[in-house]
Amino acid sequence: MLPGPLDTLIEQFRKLPGVGAKSAQRLAFHVLKTPREDTERLCEAIRHVKDNVTYCSVCHNITDVDPCRYCGDEARDQRLICVVEEPQNVNVIEKSRGFRGVYHVLMGTISPLQGIGPDDLKIKGLLARIDGGKVDEVILATSPTVEGEATAIYLARLLRPLGVRVTRIATGIPVGSDLEYADELTMGKAMEGRRDVS
Repeated sequence: MLPGPLDTLIEQFRKLPGVGAKSAQRLAFHVLKTPREDTERLCEAIRHVKDNVTYCSVCHNITDVDPCRYCGDEARDQRLICVVEEPQNVNVIEKSRGFRGVYHVLMGTISPLQGIGPDDLKIKGLLARIDGGKVDEVILATSPTVEGEATAIYLARLLRPLGVRVTRIATGIPVGSDLEYADELTMGKAMEGRRDVS
């Protein structure tokens, strides 16, 4: 039997992605052994993130300023939008140092099995950005999973009639994997080898 507060902490850690029962217990006991100053810094860092990090009103990327540093950067090509699934995908593409456009984060993929449809994604904002007539190309950089491919096909069919060039990143990223795990070289090659979506 564990003390109530420790049991509560273990349960909270178990809610984190990729943390099972044993890992949650190890983390909780680590916090218990850690000096109070370190745990206070951890608590403060979590509070600071929740208080100061939000989503960009333009592209939905995470940011501490609005619009985000990519949307607000006049040196970036605003006519070129790279569409990704999640905010962490932006970092992967940025590490390749081969893309100088802007981003649009969908906040997920179409997944009927999980009850996620097009209306659950940030597609309306993308359409509004394109409707302004200042976008030449949209790069669909969704993961090469079933859901990522379905989302890319849906978006291509939706965007092509708007008169914008729609491209898809090249394969090079292993099929069935997430962009989050791609290395810089693979991501750079995938961006270079993008193709028109038919």
